[in-house]
Amino acid sequence: MRSQLERVGRGSPSAASATLDVVDAQREKQLAAEAAAALVEDGMSVGLGTGTTVALLLPALAARGLSLRCVATSLQTERRAREFGLRVESFNGIDRLDVAIDGADQIAPDRWLVKGGGAAHTREKVVAAAADRFVVIASSDKLVARIRPPVPLELLSFGLAATLRRLEPARLRDVPPSPDGNPIADYLGDVRDPAELAARLDGTAGLVEHGLFPPALVTDVIVAGEVL
Repeated sequence: MRSQLERVGRGSPSAASATLDVVDAQREKQLAAEAAAALVEDGMSVGLGTGTTVALLLPALAARGLSLRCVATSLQTERRAREFGLRVESFNGIDRLDVAIDGADQIAPDRWLVKGGGAAHTREKVVAAAADRFVVIASSDKLVARIRPPVPLELLSFGLAATLRRLEPARLRDVPPSPDGNPIADYLGDVRDPAELAARLDGTAGLVEHGLFPPALVTDVIVAGEVL
């Protein structure tokens, strides 16, 4: 069902629920995480994203008692997954995944995503691209009428100032580096056309990866337990 995504596209508010409180958001994330965990089958290879919604996925996944091979997109996710008894392997020895499950910072009606609030979007995109099925889980406040700034960027340290100049308007984010040790910045310009901006960013030397995820990557969107 795409009705909720379509309603957001027609409305002016950025999210389906601009007033969603913390308790409701947490409950919606929990429902989405449980619904995604139910899609995983015994023997699957699973890509695990990074963030608060994935943090709720891990215990839901572990509770199913399945034999899984998991790949984590960050050390934080890897540590938590192991704490719940999930088997986490290096991605170097796996060339494809059955499913990847991750959250999103923004979800547009046409299924363009913005990811990277946790500075792991490069690994998250690599994992999503390697998966036969990419499932996005979120609370309803992540639904937006259209993609807006900021768009996270992972950059090389080499030539950083020159790269930032080519990416204007962009600024470095005062956060720890990416899981691979690279600086994180945000593109702050208007996002009139996500595909056009993604192409521009893809062609910028010094940019490792950006947080725009195209609809072609997205198989399922689950918001508060409902598949949209």
